[in-house]
Amino acid sequence: MGRYRLTDYAAAFDPADPPRSGRMVFFRPAASMGAPGKVTVPEGAVLGERETTVVRPRRDGVRSARAPYWWMPLDLALPVLARSRLDGDGEESCQFWGAASLFALQLLARGRMRPDVTASGFDTWRTGAVLPDEQEYFEVLAEAMPPSARALPLGVNSYPPSVPGRSFLLGAFLDAVADSLARTPGGSGPYAASAPQHVPHLTLGRGARPAGAAVSVQISLRLEIEDAGDTGVRAVVQVRDVDPPQDLVDAGALWRRPAPPGSSDAARQEGAMVALRGAARAWLPLRRLLEVPVPDALEVRAEEVDDLFGDAVNALAAAGCEVHWPRDLVRSLTVRAVLGPKKPGSAPSGRLSPDALLGFRWQAALGEDGDLTDGEMEKLAEAKRPFVRLRDQWVRVDAAVLRKARRRKLADLAAFDAVAAALTGQAEVDGEVIEVEPAGWLATLRTVLTSPVPETTPPKALAGTLRPYQRHGLSWMQQLTSNGLGCCLADDMGLGKTITLIALHLTRQEAEATSGPTLVVCPASLLGGWEREIGRFAPATGVRRFHGPGRTLADLDQTGFVLTTYGTARLDAERLAGVDWSLVVLDEAQHVKNAASSTARALRTIPSRGRVALTGTPVENDLSELWSVLDWATPGLLGPLKTFRTRFAKPIETNRDPAATAQLGKLIRPFVLRRRKSDPGIAPELPPKTETAQYARLTREQTVLYEAVVRETMVQIEAAEGIARRGLVLKLLTSLRQICNHPAQYLKETASPRLAGRSGKLDLFDDLLGVMLAEQQSVLVFTQYVEMARLVSARLEQQHIEHRTLHGGTPVPARPALVDSFQNGDYPVFLLSLRAAGTGLTLTRAQHVVFLDQWWNPAVMDQAADRAYRIGTRHPVQVHSLISEGTVEERIAELLAAKKDLADTVLADVSSGLTELNDEQLLDLIALRSNG
Repeated sequence: MGRYRLTDYAAAFDPADPPRSGRMVFFRPAASMGAPGKVTVPEGAVLGERETTVVRPRRDGVRSARAPYWWMPLDLALPVLARSRLDGDGEESCQFWGAASLFALQLLARGRMRPDVTASGFDTWRTGAVLPDEQEYFEVLAEAMPPSARALPLGVNSYPPSVPGRSFLLGAFLDAVADSLARTPGGSGPYAASAPQHVPHLTLGRGARPAGAAVSVQISLRLEIEDAGDTGVRAVVQVRDVDPPQDLVDAGALWRRPAPPGSSDAARQEGAMVALRGAARAWLPLRRLLEVPVPDALEVRAEEVDDLFGDAVNALAAAGCEVHWPRDLVRSLTVRAVLGPKKPGSAPSGRLSPDALLGFRWQAALGEDGDLTDGEMEKLAEAKRPFVRLRDQWVRVDAAVLRKARRRKLADLAAFDAVAAALTGQAEVDGEVIEVEPAGWLATLRTVLTSPVPETTPPKALAGTLRPYQRHGLSWMQQLTSNGLGCCLADDMGLGKTITLIALHLTRQEAEATSGPTLVVCPASLLGGWEREIGRFAPATGVRRFHGPGRTLADLDQTGFVLTTYGTARLDAERLAGVDWSLVVLDEAQHVKNAASSTARALRTIPSRGRVALTGTPVENDLSELWSVLDWATPGLLGPLKTFRTRFAKPIETNRDPAATAQLGKLIRPFVLRRRKSDPGIAPELPPKTETAQYARLTREQTVLYEAVVRETMVQIEAAEGIARRGLVLKLLTSLRQICNHPAQYLKETASPRLAGRSGKLDLFDDLLGVMLAEQQSVLVFTQYVEMARLVSARLEQQHIEHRTLHGGTPVPARPALVDSFQNGDYPVFLLSLRAAGTGLTLTRAQHVVFLDQWWNPAVMDQAADRAYRIGTRHPVQVHSLISEGTVEERIAELLAAKKDLADTVLADVSSGLTELNDEQLLDLIALRSNG
């Protein structure tokens, strides 16, 4: 007959009385099918003589339309619809009726059939959902019925046109399938013949049954428990006649004496035998009830009942066999993985100990009666049958629970693994991920770390007003430090970390349990800033500098601050460790990013009741720096450095592993608070910041020097290996960057060198600075080389431009005066060393920030630019990066720009990474390129 495409047609069921007379109608869901004579239809289909009425959606309602159609009897349509569903081919209504067809066949395979009489008095077979899973699927399927699947209206003349309900139509379809397939080919009489049989005299609803009709019987399995050793379990099989409902009767008595042929008992016996055979396929012990002689009751072994609690229960349910547990078996055990202290009540003193071990074990519970005791767990582990007597009642125990009770201890976890498991709710044991429940102090810790932060009222002694985000920062730090945990406040520079920390100190003074002096460790250049900020916001609080000759800790103010530098803390760690500090604070905490440094090791020896790290760049180069800062704040949180590198750093830095990134983020999120100036609601009053790359051409002298250094050094690099090669690579990179700055820097010319006209970068800086000063604007100029700062200073002196210079050699007492002088407008240009002045200073008068040379990490440059772009800035800030085009500087800038969006999670160490390039890759990086 040719090919037809079911994807072109919608299908709708047209119910009838009796149900087997119903039919499937196929029509175009939208456009006309064309002339009926040209339509290709499957074998057995019948073309409609006239168009039929269908209902289609229209805006907020429906409309009726006429459409050509063809139809099929239900027994012929079933394979067409089922194939459409299985092949995934066909319009959505065909797919739906295909799913309904498969559901109907599943119900019939489970024996869900019963005879009935229709409203018009015709014989019919019906089916329907009986078990909960069947009922649930029926509801889901009905809800999924698309509009086109019920497009045939109930009354052709009704307006607006009405369509049948989803549940009604699906139920009618299921009955029609049962009524069609239950017929015997060539059969005669009610419930066998295909032709409608008018049998109004059969009133099945009152218990009568048509002669010769099959019986719908359901097996029900009831267990009785006897305490008689290892095999004290007795099972009694009972039979229930579903329609009409009959009482439970003993299975053996039902067919021990054959009933007279043709009687209702004979029909019941036959139905029971069929149902029992189906149930016996699901659970083999039931076969013994089919033996001769028929046993009075079914005696089963403990392992057979154990199997019943496993997959057999589901298999019996699928076969229509209910399982009834004993009345005194009121509940089952629940088992969960518990992680907590190995000794009840033990808790870490202060911060987490890196060496602390926590027990990871299975714990069973008995309903509302709570956890089993250790003795009850031991009794459970010794059980040899699927039932055990606990607390004066029988308790069902499946095989999985027994296995866990017998292997109760899962592992001993280190503190950092335990905290990670408590925060994520999961732990991995032998390759299996297990849901975890923390206990003891670990549960308290999880509550602290995952609950909303309770608001802390700013202290009355604070002479200032905290912004909303600063109040949240105070509350967050108070919650952690009051529980003996450390934290890292990683706000952008200029967002007020100092005042927030001062507020925390004053808050802790009001609580007797956490009162005591606070030690602040910071770079030397920030000592004056801290002293001024404390005097401004906490004027009644004492401040002592522990720095320089004659420093002492005698007669400390127990409510005040002690300020010291990283160098002094390293030298005097033993004296500092002798004080009972309420709080130890590291400002610019990236100074301890190298955990192996003597400074980082010394700071770990200074005890306190709380630790706070303040930094705008928790990750400058790699994740090991984040580990170092957090391991100081909360020792043991991230585990040993070697393990951290294997578990997190390498997968994230090398492969950008999203799973490792997400897991690390979830672990550190409670301990690190990161806010940016650009975050909504943080600093809405800040003006815009513009970042621009300014490119300069090399002069002839710079080009000759650049190419000569590349040529000569590459010969040495190609002949070197290991550490020697890496050293040569770093030396080459440094030399090239010095040449890009100015030939006089590379050649180490110190006696009044000629400056103008020799460096494209310095000439570009002259031009930019001229414009800035003509507009009467102030400028910060950063370089990482003191030699370059001196050359620029000499150039500014030649041009009679007022300026000052601050670098690592500038005396600490002189630095605050330089800052104040710039802020007061005494001079317009401030030359700064990136390392000495890139953090901590407030220079909000500057409208421009110029980077003469590029640092390996843009985060460090961002931090330096934030000297000008911070709370208090009232004007836009422009950031200018001077780059020598065609050189290694340009390639490094491109590389860093590509990595910048990863700075919040990981930023690979670019400088050390370049030393690992092979010769070809290195030459490609540094070779001087023409830009036209």
